[in-house]
Amino acid sequence: MTSQSRKTEVKRRGFEELQSHVLLKDLCTSCGACVIMCPFKEVLDYALNGPSLVGECTKCGICLRVCPRYELDVGDLEQMVFGRERRPEEVFGLSKTVCVARSTRKDILGTCQDGGVATTLLSSAFTSGAIDGAALSGIDPSTPWLPKPLLATSLDEFVECAGTRYSYSPNLLAYNTGVAEGLGKIAFVGTPCQILALRRIQRASLRKHSRALALTIGLFCSECFSYEGLMIQKIQGEMGMDLRAITKMNIKGGVILQTKTGQTVKIPLRDAKRYTETKCQYCSDFSAELADISLGGIGLEGWTLTIIRTDKGKDLFSQAVNKGLLEVKPVEDFKSAFNLLQKLSKTKRTRAEKKRLES
Repeated sequence: MTSQSRKTEVKRRGFEELQSHVLLKDLCTSCGACVIMCPFKEVLDYALNGPSLVGECTKCGICLRVCPRYELDVGDLEQMVFGRERRPEEVFGLSKTVCVARSTRKDILGTCQDGGVATTLLSSAFTSGAIDGAALSGIDPSTPWLPKPLLATSLDEFVECAGTRYSYSPNLLAYNTGVAEGLGKIAFVGTPCQILALRRIQRASLRKHSRALALTIGLFCSECFSYEGLMIQKIQGEMGMDLRAITKMNIKGGVILQTKTGQTVKIPLRDAKRYTETKCQYCSDFSAELADISLGGIGLEGWTLTIIRTDKGKDLFSQAVNKGLLEVKPVEDFKSAFNLLQKLSKTKRTRAEKKRLES
């Protein structure tokens, strides 16, 4: 079947197809791509854990074309982004450079998760005019540690959003806000599945949203945890901790919580994994392989393992380095972190394949 024939066939189907093949099989990533790209108002809505049909579907097929879990052809997307497909030995995807970096800005280092590279890159790009804003994850002010999509359009907002929340945040909703407000150059920071959705939007030639995408920064991700499970049931309920007293969360062999009083509490990873979102078990991408730049703090303290994948990512990273905003070291000096990157990438691919065969 030709590419045009596939598009015609998809157009005959609609959201009901997505419900039966993705939502009802617990495959939905809750990214919101189908909701933001539906061309008809009041047909799809984003509920707590994903999309819902609230109107009459016209079966235009756009939701199917942008969903990261429906008839996915990763090789086709790799050809679009990189000009070729990943080779088997490229276990964490295609790349130009792998290094370890951290910010030189004290204000960023005081709030960031690891090395503050994402926040520094956004600040540098914003200052130079390369971006007008960024779709990020912030925290809901009324619900402690509940992630909330945020369209950041100032340096202060970039810094305020620094750090990681380990529950899911549908950052594509914030990206859609930026498009609706007419921002012409938007950076996107998010998980592998969200980057994948954006690349499918680009591949579908949905120009209004594609043209606005100036930069993608992908975050390493093994899985997301249920907010109700990890934060409410485990940490607040079983452990009796006040969520508002927690100042930082990190995963380094376990879930590490830091409090306002300086206390450090560690939850064994096996206990936290009980609250893993089902949808994450089907994902094979650990390091956001379709992003311009991929970042994660695995195996490191105060530094960020950085994978530069595209020319766009390389240029923006080099600009930040040349401005003295980033300190960079060769990955060869951090062999254990590099080996962990390879191991976790292989593990996630194997887990996803096993889950696919079981379903």
